[in-house]
Amino acid sequence: MRHALLAASLLLSAQGIQAHDVPPPPEPMPLDQLLSAFGWNLDEAEIGTEEVTDSLHVIFGLGGNIAVSTGEDGVLIVDDQFPQLIPQIKSAISDLEAGGDVDFVINTHWHFDHADGNLALGPEGTWIVAHKNSRDMMQRDNLINLVAASYEQKAYPESALPDISFKDSMSFHLNGEDISLHHFGPAHTTGDTAVIFSQSNAVHLGDVFNNAGYPFIDAGNGGSLEGVIAFCRETLKLINQDTVVIPGHGPVTDHPALVAYVDMLATIHERLAKLVESGASLEEVYKAEITKDWDETRGDSTGFVNRSYLSVVDK
Repeated sequence: MRHALLAASLLLSAQGIQAHDVPPPPEPMPLDQLLSAFGWNLDEAEIGTEEVTDSLHVIFGLGGNIAVSTGEDGVLIVDDQFPQLIPQIKSAISDLEAGGDVDFVINTHWHFDHADGNLALGPEGTWIVAHKNSRDMMQRDNLINLVAASYEQKAYPESALPDISFKDSMSFHLNGEDISLHHFGPAHTTGDTAVIFSQSNAVHLGDVFNNAGYPFIDAGNGGSLEGVIAFCRETLKLINQDTVVIPGHGPVTDHPALVAYVDMLATIHERLAKLVESGASLEEVYKAEITKDWDETRGDSTGFVNRSYLSVVDK
């Protein structure tokens, strides 16, 4: 894929296209084909659970990590993966102390692997909460360019849309927990939410924090590398050294890991900005290997560099 992207970039340059232009998105895939490309099989998904505190757990399956608050006031979850997995997710919740039906779901953003579960939970009467920009995106069709593939996420029906939306922040007081929702501007998308569980001293950052590789910057829909860095820095101001950090993907981790993540992205952004300022094309940015210090642990950076480049040149 990397070689294909470089070849496309060279072709665009040869055709007289501006040097900062990037290859067009590939033809959108149907969801089942896209999930197969990810190595995800909904029929064979295994659901796992990790305890943060007695009343806060994390459920892993396919798609975004799910935080689960349980107690005498009911069940609140953060993100809900896919409708096909909701029966298994609900079963895992019922196994928790004070687990039961899902009363509230907070969508950290609108992408399908974090919010498609709305299609099952919404019609059942679960209250859905999200940032207003995410609700807006859920009301229309959107093309998500993942660079190696693309997907056209269709508008959700009314029953799957957020019932409650917010602009900057809002709070829940549930299960002995002060749960605060924060938005710090465009980052991974234009509608990201950080969810802080004060008594459990934990935060769920959705895909603003990817602990399984490099983050995906949805630059085609208003996301930016600079925004991800700023969002994480603002979140760090609200948590402490002992805070448990729940990423959108990857294992649950801690405050130092989030600090290291921000430092990594800031260094990469600095390198990228200098190249763009000098007039570097996408091909030249690839050749500069601006992520080489972290590729061994983070994996292939092609898509990350592509989307980050677009977010910088289009600023």
